[in-house]
Amino acid sequence: MKTIKGPAIFLAQFMDDQAPFNNLDNISTWLADLGYKGVQIPTWDSRCIDLKKAAESKTYADELKGSLHDKGIEITELSVHLQGQLVASHPAYNTMFDGFAPEAFHNDLQARTEWAVNQVELAAKASANLGLNTLAAFSGALLWHTVYPWPQRPAGLVETGFKELANRWKPLLDICDSYGVDVAYELHPGEDLHDGVTFERFLEALDNHPRANILYDPSHFVLQHLDYLQFIDFYHDRIKAFHVKDAEFVKSGKSGVYGGYQDWIDRPGRFRSLGDGQVDFKGIFTKLSRYGFDRWAVIEWECCIKDPVQGAKEGVEFVNNHIIEVTTKTFDDFASTGADDALNREILGL
Repeated sequence: MKTIKGPAIFLAQFMDDQAPFNNLDNISTWLADLGYKGVQIPTWDSRCIDLKKAAESKTYADELKGSLHDKGIEITELSVHLQGQLVASHPAYNTMFDGFAPEAFHNDLQARTEWAVNQVELAAKASANLGLNTLAAFSGALLWHTVYPWPQRPAGLVETGFKELANRWKPLLDICDSYGVDVAYELHPGEDLHDGVTFERFLEALDNHPRANILYDPSHFVLQHLDYLQFIDFYHDRIKAFHVKDAEFVKSGKSGVYGGYQDWIDRPGRFRSLGDGQVDFKGIFTKLSRYGFDRWAVIEWECCIKDPVQGAKEGVEFVNNHIIEVTTKTFDDFASTGADDALNREILGL
């Protein structure tokens, strides 16, 4: 067993043009004052990091890490969620996903994909320069528009889709391997990797590549009615990152899992600030600790009701109250009679 590190927080939902959310220096000072010990950095946001510079300059990486360390803050992981989305993107989503890339690559699927691939490569190099061993990502999606099997899927469609997804990620995973970096895919609706079965399909197409791993976020499993505790039993060896995010599913006579195209606040399944939803975090922290997960508990704040500042403030205490300092003693050691082979044989009547 090992003790989880934290609390940390993903910066993506907090960056803003207003202080203290307008750059890494200001927001890290604010978070340190709240009691945070780590930050997960969105690499697409230049207010947080110059990704190219971090990949090419160890000096810049050291200065970035050092400036945070001086405040008692560590970088937990770099995130390439948006770039990862564009590594594999179906043309039907071109217009909506163009906003994830610089304007120069809009309306050009091939150029945008090449840009995204390069971004992941840079993030792998930057992670190594920063002394990080995990990169948080989305997988992208070629098959998502067929997630419900109507019309009937042609034979072999799913296999072809996962083979192509693996072909796109295999070279990137090999690059990450050369830098000692795991890719932790957040299993998320809208991605071809959104549950255990799809992750297994991906692994099979990759010949079980050791760098293909999981960012565990139970909120997405609540919305899919997946057993998120048993998931840990199945996949704990591949869980390399953890988003602490709450959610709820309130049954309705009008709408279900698909949400009826409603806004988040009206959907039966919605994300909530920590402690306001239905996720059994005691169970999660217990299982992860039992299986030796000693990485970061990173809050990803998303809520359609509560203000983010309140969510961030409450999140520190919430995570601190759930981190288990794993025991180094057996509780009934006081009653031990010692270890002796002769005694054991006597007790067994041998």
